[in-house]
Amino acid sequence: MLSHYLTVKQSGEHEIVIEKSRFIAQIKRAETEEQAQEFIQSIKKKHWNATHNCSAYLIGENDQIQKANDDGEPSGTAGVPILEVLKKRNLKDTVVVVTRYFGGIKLGAGGLIRAYGKATSEGLNAIGIVERRLVQTAHVTIDYTWLGKLEKELRASEYKIKQIHYLDKVEIEVYVEEAKTATFEEWMVELTNGQGEIRLGEKVYLEEEV
Repeated sequence: MLSHYLTVKQSGEHEIVIEKSRFIAQIKRAETEEQAQEFIQSIKKKHWNATHNCSAYLIGENDQIQKANDDGEPSGTAGVPILEVLKKRNLKDTVVVVTRYFGGIKLGAGGLIRAYGKATSEGLNAIGIVERRLVQTAHVTIDYTWLGKLEKELRASEYKIKQIHYLDKVEIEVYVEEAKTATFEEWMVELTNGQGEIRLGEKVYLEEEV
């Protein structure tokens, strides 16, 4: 699992008009090629009467799955420019379909490359990019006498409290960057004079807008 990577914030669409042609960028996060293909097919069904539904996707930790489709536009003028924008933005697990409704003015190869690239870039800006960071969930169990001090220290620190469970003892779930787990455990021992019990749980990704 990657320690961190960039991807799209959510699904969405954004439209621009160039020389009377409508270019609609539709963007979604996809973690498998099957998900990407399903999204592309759903857009083609939705915009069945469009002139073109060009697409590209970049999937996998090492960008091992890359596909671009011109859908009838001159070879290399649509799918590849879309894919190149995803690469330049260092995005992963992202699929884009740019739907074109022809407005009557031909753009030429260079114009098409710029148009599809611009539609993709502006679509990404509109929808938003997030950084996903891999964190360790740490479970800290303490007596209630330590709660006030510990909660105050945690909220003032770089660590994020996920949840506090009020049981026989208090259990605080904390998100800790994987590389900092040893430092966190030492800090907890110091704060509680060794009275706290620390257990490491699952690893999850946290998302933050960039």
